[in-house]
Amino acid sequence: MSIVQQAKAKIQGQWEKASQISRFNQAKVLRAFQQNRVGTHCFSDSTGYGYHDLGREALENVYKSVFKTEAALVRPQIVSGTHAISLCLSILNAGDHLISLSGPPYDTLQQVIGTRGVARASLIKRGIQYEEIPLTLEGRLDLDQIKEKVSKDTRMVMIQRSRGYSWRPSLTVTEIGEAFRIVKGINPDCICFVDNCYGEFAEFYEPSEVGANLLAGSLIKNPGGGLAPSGGYIVGDQVLVELCSEYLTAPGLGSRLGPTFNLTRQLLQGLFIAPHVVGQALKGAILAAQVFLDLGYEVSPLPDEARTDIIQAIKLNSREKLEAFCRIVQETSPVDAQVVPIPAPMPGYDDQVIMAGGTFIQGSSIELSADGPLREPYIAYLQGGLSLEHIELVLDALVENL
Repeated sequence: MSIVQQAKAKIQGQWEKASQISRFNQAKVLRAFQQNRVGTHCFSDSTGYGYHDLGREALENVYKSVFKTEAALVRPQIVSGTHAISLCLSILNAGDHLISLSGPPYDTLQQVIGTRGVARASLIKRGIQYEEIPLTLEGRLDLDQIKEKVSKDTRMVMIQRSRGYSWRPSLTVTEIGEAFRIVKGINPDCICFVDNCYGEFAEFYEPSEVGANLLAGSLIKNPGGGLAPSGGYIVGDQVLVELCSEYLTAPGLGSRLGPTFNLTRQLLQGLFIAPHVVGQALKGAILAAQVFLDLGYEVSPLPDEARTDIIQAIKLNSREKLEAFCRIVQETSPVDAQVVPIPAPMPGYDDQVIMAGGTFIQGSSIELSADGPLREPYIAYLQGGLSLEHIELVLDALVENL
């Protein structure tokens, strides 16, 4: 029996839980489609200004129902998760106080905020007061520090649900809700915002169901189901989402404009299959954790730990192994398998980054991909996978060749 097959035998209990989460979320998404009367009339094209786009309206109503929020903004004009998050942060004004409750965010968002880089339009240069509360040594939210730092003058708190390029656990919806209860107890008017990238449909509930006023994410991650060619989403309180839309388009125009470029069917179908695809990715991540744990590597999360995103971190402790890892993932991809990934500078990152992404959609991280910054301890971040069978084939190749 191969190492991968031996690992599969050990994780059936974890796979069953992932199946339960996938089924729960599939039922939720199905109800949202039915409640909002999605029909073939929603698949019509719109161009130009995009006035009276019934498909766009249906798409955003479905997102609103899935995330149980007052409003949704789901647009192909939002180019990335970072763009969606930046729109949410753009509603802050000079003098407003913003606190990151989960320590420093990932590299490119640090440029948006202004703690890294020289971007002229960063939040700090626009006069926003920014503060970070480090995570505890265990990688959890520091509730005592939150009680101490948040005040009646704090305008917004933000949480990065996923790990990013860091060796820390992703945050559960339960602990996010606990932190927001503390914040609201101090300042009921404080905006609670979550970077939800990589986390959608990984648990039974979303942060919008435990007190988040705003959520943002990318359509080429979990909620696009591998079909969305581009785009991002923002869901939350009506007044906040509409304000974000005015930064996307223009004040006074907001969410009423925006053509869908004949993408509505793909975006709706991608959302419909997203719970299943996320379930495949979660099972693949659990299996990868068990395989590399059996091979003697440190992994995070462990195979039996609770998961709230689709990322599996594997500590390789060697530049050569990280490069080989990404090369093997690329070689077993359906697209550009002949291409050899090499480390290169990436916008927003101080270190060179190596990326394996033989994906149908450029940069799609719900499709199987692997990457990592070229810095010690040389961690490979494996994420996504449209089919469990493909993930198993990749793991077979890694075991054989790494």
